[in-house]
Amino acid sequence: MTTIPYIDMLTVMIVFGIGLYTLLITRNLIKVVIALQILVKAGMIALVLAGRINGQVMTGQSIALTVIVADTIVAVIALALAVQVKKHHGTVDLSKLRNLKG
Repeated sequence: MTTIPYIDMLTVMIVFGIGLYTLLITRNLIKVVIALQILVKAGMIALVLAGRINGQVMTGQSIALTVIVADTIVAVIALALAVQVKKHHGTVDLSKLRNLKG
């Protein structure tokens, strides 16, 4: 192995760390969706990296493309729900929404 996969693995860890940190500190519903998107992007980079390390780059890229399609659908639905929550409750702050009942 050359030093290139080590740099790529470090990149995956940094992007994953940024997404996880953002997910843990934010209370805004839209920012939570963005943080989840960052986490998924780190996973896609890891898939392509794993395919490259194993010599099956096309397989890693095709799986990453499938994840992109599924992730886009999930993001659109999550943001649509966030818009509806904002319209119905007037806030997207998770700490205020946590106290709702029913």
